[in-house]
Amino acid sequence: MTIFDNNPTQESATGSNFNTSQTTSATLREHVAISMQNYLKQMNGQPLNEVYDLVLTQVEEPLLRAIMEHTRNNQTKAAQVLGLNRGTLRKKLKRYNLL
Repeated sequence: MTIFDNNPTQESATGSNFNTSQTTSATLREHVAISMQNYLKQMNGQPLNEVYDLVLTQVEEPLLRAIMEHTRNNQTKAAQVLGLNRGTLRKKLKRYNLL
């Protein structure tokens, strides 16, 4: 049984079954699990390589965007929220053209 069983679903933009009522109250961990299930299903048995790095690069930019918005672009506060050194944060922001 998967997290999609026994629940009404809605077609998402990617064509995957996605239960909106389940994900609106889902934890971050649950969102990641759902996204990974959808990704693996879409890969349809194709060979996978470097999934760890793929996930990190896909998550890092929207994480930085959200935190910068949350802190109103205050890099010192954003670094504290993220648990990063301010210099490390700036390096990451530059990498994604967020400065």
